[in-house]
Amino acid sequence: RVWHRSTALAALMLGRRGVAVTGTHGKTTTSAMTAVLLAGAGADPGYVVGSALTATGRAWHLGAGEAFVVEADESDGSFRQYPAGVVVVTNVEADHLDNWGTPAAYAAGFVDFATAPGVDTVVISADDPGAVALTPAIRAAGKRVVTVGEAEGADVRLTGVGSAAGGARAVLETGDDRGELVLAVPGRYNLHNAAAAYAVGRVLGLPGPALRAAASGFTGTSRRFEPVADVAGVRIFDDYAHHPTEVAATLTAARGVVGDGRLVACFQPHLFTRTRDFAAEFGSALALADEILVLGIYPAREDPLPGVTGRLVADAAEAAAPGHVHYAEALAEAAPALAGILRPGDLVVTLGAGDVTRVGPQLAGLLEEPA
Repeated sequence: RVWHRSTALAALMLGRRGVAVTGTHGKTTTSAMTAVLLAGAGADPGYVVGSALTATGRAWHLGAGEAFVVEADESDGSFRQYPAGVVVVTNVEADHLDNWGTPAAYAAGFVDFATAPGVDTVVISADDPGAVALTPAIRAAGKRVVTVGEAEGADVRLTGVGSAAGGARAVLETGDDRGELVLAVPGRYNLHNAAAAYAVGRVLGLPGPALRAAASGFTGTSRRFEPVADVAGVRIFDDYAHHPTEVAATLTAARGVVGDGRLVACFQPHLFTRTRDFAAEFGSALALADEILVLGIYPAREDPLPGVTGRLVADAAEAAAPGHVHYAEALAEAAPALAGILRPGDLVVTLGAGDVTRVGPQLAGLLEEPA
């Protein structure tokens, strides 16, 4: 018998203090950070997340502690099966409308999950408009709500946000703890993810200083701004970003570490429906890079739609960044095209949820070849 992933995870969570991390973006990183912070504070949690931790090479651990952390994928609604006591909502922005139908139905799915009978505490963003809009309904259901972010009045608040030696740092403040939060991974969004992970630890009764100290030990997960190679003066990274907001966040983080070189983005659109719905937004997000290569669509589970190709994204990017956009329909064309664009000092990020992850190693091989 083959079980659906959510059914199997629900079985693993039984008898444990379930922590389910959901939201449109940041689920994998936030759930992985939560596992790392809890472990660093001595809790030995079980966890199953969506990508392997770079420090361990594993995406799961049974653990001997009370807590069990899971990444709760909302795409098909199956996250409702998870017997969670603590729910984290990172952010809420329209996505997976092929399943949910409307943005309102999609948002309502998060409320249903966060207000399930077994849930006692919801950790939720104080900054993200979509998450903030759901908070009154969650409170009305009698759930304890812990807000996190930079907004004044957040229960777990970040101030003094900045970068630090290839990573990020901020001051984290709660009612009874205040101190520096230092990460080895870059990006404002990662500080927000870490604040949510910290909040979970506090909900579970762990000491704030130990949780903050553990945060510096998080070194990322596979395909989340993951270093691929540093060759011929070019740094190559790979990232799973496949929604405009994720693309913008990743490129903003990359901009913070690129230095004097150029930021080059190689983007493979994922799904015909998502490309149709968000082509303009993808173009605007990609314009954060200095040079842009757009590839053909990775179809995944979908059949082609008339008139929907990667060129929709390329055209939108060209409108936002004229003269800096390149297009290659076939994945095999990507590495040679990038090699012709790059020069020493550049940083290139491959972006997408498909097989674009193959481009980085191919590019490194080309750059290593003697001229």
